[in-house]
Amino acid sequence: MSTVLRAYALARSGKFSNLASVKDHLTADGHRAVDVLLASRTIRDHLEAICAAAFRPEQTKP
Repeated sequence: MSTVLRAYALARSGKFSNLASVKDHLTADGHRAVDVLLASRTIRDHLEAICAAAFRPEQTKP
């Protein structure tokens, strides 16, 4: 899967609150040139909006 497509999948997963955390995860997974590939303002704004809408913090069980 391409880096950009993986970024969108991660953003939609609900596990990431912002683009920075998506980028960190992509880099940890071995994707290269993450900053360059996600540099477009349109892509950044779109991914930030998806993260904000989809984010569901993990709830701790009592």
